[in-house]
Amino acid sequence: ADHPDILDFIECKVKEERKAWALIDAGYDGSFNGEAYSSIFFQNSNNSVRVSNEFMRAVADDGTWTTRAITDGRPMDTYRARDLMRKIAEGTHVCGDPGMQFDTTINDWHTCKNTDRIHASNPCSEYMFLDNSACNLASLNLMKFRRADGDFDIDAFRHAVRIVLIAMEIIVDNSSYPREEITTNSRRFRPLGLGYANLGALLMCRSLPYDSDEGRDYAAAITALMTGQAYLTSAEMARDKGPFSGYGENREPMLEVIRKHRAALNHINRNRVPLDLCEAADEVWREAFVVGHDYGYRNAQVTVLAPTGTIGFMMDCDTTGIEPDIALVKYKKMVDGGLMKIVNNTVPEALERLGYEDDQIAAILRHIDERETIEGAPYLAEEHLPVFDCAFKPANGQRSIHYMGHIKMMAAAQPFLSGAISKTVNMPNDVSVEEIMQSYLEAWKLGLK
Repeated sequence: ADHPDILDFIECKVKEERKAWALIDAGYDGSFNGEAYSSIFFQNSNNSVRVSNEFMRAVADDGTWTTRAITDGRPMDTYRARDLMRKIAEGTHVCGDPGMQFDTTINDWHTCKNTDRIHASNPCSEYMFLDNSACNLASLNLMKFRRADGDFDIDAFRHAVRIVLIAMEIIVDNSSYPREEITTNSRRFRPLGLGYANLGALLMCRSLPYDSDEGRDYAAAITALMTGQAYLTSAEMARDKGPFSGYGENREPMLEVIRKHRAALNHINRNRVPLDLCEAADEVWREAFVVGHDYGYRNAQVTVLAPTGTIGFMMDCDTTGIEPDIALVKYKKMVDGGLMKIVNNTVPEALERLGYEDDQIAAILRHIDERETIEGAPYLAEEHLPVFDCAFKPANGQRSIHYMGHIKMMAAAQPFLSGAISKTVNMPNDVSVEEIMQSYLEAWKLGLK
């Protein structure tokens, strides 16, 4: 193909709704009519388009954009930037793909710039690092870190982050990797991907709407505490065992990124977050920088937010990753064709925190079980409905989280993560291509990777 630009890819995507990454490895014959492209394998992949700040500014300013050949970078064709963005959004409108990756932002937060830039991610897009590297992932169930009074147990959470990160570090040298290059880079840079699940449930039980400034600031503080403690632990391991092998050549860019994480704490509204949580986040980032400045870090990355779709069930989570609940009552299709009814377990605690009596809570729960929505439930005050909003609009209700609520939540957490976030932005069936274009533009402006 002499013309492998973004437009060709998106037009193919829109027309055929098929997946087309890594075709060369499967015997790509130079066209979209060969055996590789028609394979089932490529109908089950995630596809993303990576764009620069310059492209996004051209979209915002209604400028032009010149595509370039992949192999040698020579100019190919010039388009109106918004026309290209519309092609991307049309593909998303048809089948949910492609997602977008913001290359400039990704590389601005890259700890190992002096080795190479970040070119790509894993399929779910939360792990972004050097080519030929691998990341050990683990997630913590946030609902397990609550004291008897329902408040967040900061000391227990910090302890768990420290222990799990040490365990993940041990795994690096004891893992097997599919290629020698991946073995070398994984052991040279030692990237880790600690994350969490059940954020949506934690917010609900605290009576914080997912789509609210209060909810976002609380999530930002939790994420800051996790990554700050993880980098502090990594710095302590570097003090005792030495930093990762590639640290010497990347000391300055890595410390720059740590400073950016720490500075992002200033964007959390302290009036919306418990004082002890803010103070703990300040403390871990101060220590993470001081110890890291003196001894380096054992790991080039420490945190991501993965989907946790499968392990979330194993950990008995109501919600996965950074997601809100999909619905208060949902059904999971089983392999044998049956259905499993799953009911949110957090609602009673949230109602109790809001001040409802036991008999009122029982009546509200009966309504949810019968109607599969909390809307219209007896005793429930109108102002409390946002606490129970979910990603999907229930069949017997009208409320759901606005799609910008999903993007804003990611924007709150992103400055406190080494990697990125794998998350669905749920949109209604009647959403327009223009709204998808605008959501991508807003995601870029808000600093998402």
